[in-house]
Amino acid sequence: MGRYFHSNSVAYASLACGFTMMNSIFSFYYVKIFLDHYHVSQAWFDVAQVIYLFWNAINDPLFAYWQDNSKLEIFRSRRLNVLYGAPLFALSFLLAWFPWGDYASHPWLAGVHLLVALSCYDAMFTFIGLASCALFAEISDKHEDRLRLTRYTQVASIFGSSSVFFSQVLCDGLNDMASFQMFVVVIALISCWAMYYTGTHVRTMYDNDVPDPVDIESPSIPFKGNDSSGKKKLDSSEDKEDSSALSSFTQFKQIAQQKNFIIFVTINFMQIFQSIYMSNFLSIFGDELLPQHVMSPFYRKFLYGSAFIIPQILVLCLSPVVGRKGYYCVILWSFYFKVFCAVVVFMAGRHQYMLLSLFMLIEASLPNTIFAFFNLPVSDIIDADQERHKRRLPLSSSVFAYNALFTKPAQSLAPMMIVAILNRNNYQEKVSGDMTAIQHQELSSAMFTVACAIPFVIGLLQILVWRPYSIRDSHITIAKHVES
Repeated sequence: MGRYFHSNSVAYASLACGFTMMNSIFSFYYVKIFLDHYHVSQAWFDVAQVIYLFWNAINDPLFAYWQDNSKLEIFRSRRLNVLYGAPLFALSFLLAWFPWGDYASHPWLAGVHLLVALSCYDAMFTFIGLASCALFAEISDKHEDRLRLTRYTQVASIFGSSSVFFSQVLCDGLNDMASFQMFVVVIALISCWAMYYTGTHVRTMYDNDVPDPVDIESPSIPFKGNDSSGKKKLDSSEDKEDSSALSSFTQFKQIAQQKNFIIFVTINFMQIFQSIYMSNFLSIFGDELLPQHVMSPFYRKFLYGSAFIIPQILVLCLSPVVGRKGYYCVILWSFYFKVFCAVVVFMAGRHQYMLLSLFMLIEASLPNTIFAFFNLPVSDIIDADQERHKRRLPLSSSVFAYNALFTKPAQSLAPMMIVAILNRNNYQEKVSGDMTAIQHQELSSAMFTVACAIPFVIGLLQILVWRPYSIRDSHITIAKHVES
């Protein structure tokens, strides 16, 4: 494999494939199945989302501190996190798709089902996700190696994201529940195997049992803090402090006071909000704003399925640009572009259906495309933190977790806010089949306004916040990696 593919990158990309398979299905369908099929009330929906908000926020730093500071190898090793967490992640993914009883007679049961499904899924999503993010930072500290990981990851994610498209083609979405349930079981098994492959084959700079985990074909140039083989030292008399000796609060304070970290978590919160809103509500908005007589069922399935595949293709296309210009410029340009698109579509109006469908595809794809590059600034922040505080080991999981502490609430706030807006504009009447023509017009107008307003407002705020970010030259590798 090494002659044609970089084996360590393939092992890491396998995790991305399995992870994306399940997460694409979950994020696209979970809101729709609980609203339209289980008929969960807004009160129970909000209760579940609020509890999920707090659990979602606190489990990241808890798991991260555990992973970064545990004395047990099974928890400290990112590879073992993935290896033993994969089966539990697959089981948690399946919880949402099988009803627990008669929800018409027991409406509260649908709310409890939503709460349990969200909490269990997010617990394993966080545990595996933190390990994945930490692996990205610890496989290599070189910008070109991280770009290569990003490219391999996106190729794997193309296959993973196609799960939504195949669910539309093979099962007609949620219209054939028996077929859909069989489909998600198969997806869970494939994903579990993919993550198992990662857990048995991936290597990092901090593995002592391999000669060069970064690039067997092209070894890293030694740098200060490395031994002669280019591998990170794990024992040195010059180490200032061991991360396990730091309290959780001290770690948090040191990381959270960094200007670049504050800037990044702010724009990341807004990016996650927009991404989750489109992932959860693309089919709901599309079914309402794009009438059946305008868009054929095949084109509609293609729109929904491609919204999860196109971001991975765009990442591959943009990777050379990121390599030349750096992620700072590419991220900033994307903010300007989303504002421009929102203004154009709003001025054109909601009856320009082809333009609107293209805009919805862009709005669903662009945030996820740019989000794929967010591991690069986080990895740079981890490197800067390790250098600034002379850490023996990087606090990879902790940095990603403290980022999640501030940004994960967006995953609950987005569906809560959109569901509240929809229900104020007669969406419950649509689900029950009691909608009048006037109410239908009000709902369509509200959806169109939301679809244009969210990218416009978020894009403007992200432009203002992102401009002061100062780590802009990590893509310039010549001077950065000169051997001393």
